[in-house]
Amino acid sequence: MVPRVIFGRGSFNQLGELLAPNRLNNQAPFVYLVDDVFRTEINITSRIPIAYDDKIIYVSTIEEPKTSQVDELVEDIILTSKERPSGIIGIGGGSILDLAKAVAIMLNNEGSSEDYQGWDLVKHKAVYHVGIPTISGTGAEVSRTTVLTGPTRKLGINSDYTPFDQVVLDPELTKGVPKQQWFYTGMDCFIHSVESLNGTYLNAFSKTYGDMAYQICKEIYLDGSLTKKDAQDKLMMASWHGGMSIAYSQVGVAHAMSYGLSYLLGTKHGIGNCIVFNYLEEFYPKDVKLFKKMLDKHDITLPTGICRDLSDKDLETMINVALSLEPLWENAIGKNWKKTITSKKLKELYLKM
Repeated sequence: MVPRVIFGRGSFNQLGELLAPNRLNNQAPFVYLVDDVFRTEINITSRIPIAYDDKIIYVSTIEEPKTSQVDELVEDIILTSKERPSGIIGIGGGSILDLAKAVAIMLNNEGSSEDYQGWDLVKHKAVYHVGIPTISGTGAEVSRTTVLTGPTRKLGINSDYTPFDQVVLDPELTKGVPKQQWFYTGMDCFIHSVESLNGTYLNAFSKTYGDMAYQICKEIYLDGSLTKKDAQDKLMMASWHGGMSIAYSQVGVAHAMSYGLSYLLGTKHGIGNCIVFNYLEEFYPKDVKLFKKMLDKHDITLPTGICRDLSDKDLETMINVALSLEPLWENAIGKNWKKTITSKKLKELYLKM
């Protein structure tokens, strides 16, 4: 679990005093990985507490995080710093937070980040790292994974060394999120809770957090009676609870299949989950029905036909990526999931999308 959390409007202003005790020395910088949409956003960049040799690296999130991107960032940080950094601070959405976690891990572990895609492969503790989400829903601020697309698969670095050492939850930072992105990342949170609550890995701990995330998402996306500020505050907490729920259980069918879309087509994670979940009545009938109500209420139209013209080889690639995520399928279906989840079954589902 993340050992230190601060929540509240304006809490971003406390970042300097939170970081100060963790500075190793004046030549060991804090490195800020910042979503490049904030390059000209003075309200954020002017408040980053730069000192000594600290540096800001603006990172594009047009594409999903890649292992090659992690390796390039690590090399750049090592080559341009006098000493190994005091810490890595990620400021942005799920992609930036995942990159920050991965870079922090790889600064203390040899080889390429693709070598650590999987479960509990990391040998050494990551450098001190801090997560500051500027959008709510991904759960990346709390999870023990950092999802990366590698040369042969999309898979997280899942380890006890992955979670942040400190998280700053400031709902004010989410006020400029565009409507569609707000919806897709919020649905990522909703789907986290659905897959956790309906999974075979469910336990009292994960159920408690999953129930809370589920109810908050319904309140925000169906009730609609909350003020904008209250909705921002609550969605940030729903994201946290949804992330905690899957940290103690697992995700399921939507995430497994959306990884295939992301790997082959570059589909962003949030919208990819929505595209897949829209066709999963067989697995989550009650919740897909609720999801469709949310789509209608917020006038969201999902892309269609994205798999229609794919070759059999492309479909096979997506299917193999999805099937490789065995813990997700075991959580969703059970230990005998291979009897029902076949290549033919997944092909039929993908062709609907």
